[in-house]
Amino acid sequence: MTNKTDKIDFKREIDAYRARRGTFRVVDVPDLRYLMIDGHGDPNTSPAFAEAIETLYPLAYTLKFASLALGRDYVVMPLEGLWWARDMDRFTTARDKSTWDWTLMIMVPDWIDEAMFADAVEKVEAKSAPARLRDVRLETLSEGRCVQTLHVGSFDDEADVLDRMHHEFIPANGLSMAGKHHEIYLSDFRRVAPEKLRTILRQPVVEAERADPPPGGERG
Repeated sequence: MTNKTDKIDFKREIDAYRARRGTFRVVDVPDLRYLMIDGHGDPNTSPAFAEAIETLYPLAYTLKFASLALGRDYVVMPLEGLWWARDMDRFTTARDKSTWDWTLMIMVPDWIDEAMFADAVEKVEAKSAPARLRDVRLETLSEGRCVQTLHVGSFDDEADVLDRMHHEFIPANGLSMAGKHHEIYLSDFRRVAPEKLRTILRQPVVEAERADPPPGGERG
């Protein structure tokens, strides 16, 4: 009798996918592998943003089923996003979405290699050919030490939380921002009411004396 393949849920296995509402926590994030696709502009109005989502999910599920065929099953991970702008205050006090750059991502297990990725791209292209399929890459993200919290509510209500993270908690703990703002969408924002959205907000940091300016320019 063949044993059923155990399904791994990396949200439960990796500590960096845990966060509590109302609490900022310093966490060491391991190197993780992602499907990634880049874009620019307001996520609410940019066609490229919707096209990126429509491209990532079919690829993520194709890789899951390819992995299952090898006897390794896992839960497809949630959508994530890296966000940055020339002026990082565009995320807090002056929330101008038209200036935002972004990378949408879905984490995949480290046993997903370039050959499996290339094969999945070919299969998705043959079946549905999403508009931005050839813009997707497989890349390892190294964030290291980060500060994160769980935000429950609308994306437009993140500003106050981020302002406290950036200007109170991080400097009060002898840290400085050093990397792109990172969001992990535990809820599917295409289906869940804005006030019920659950999002991990993450900011890579370093000790203050070692800090480099965040992406986009010098820190004010």
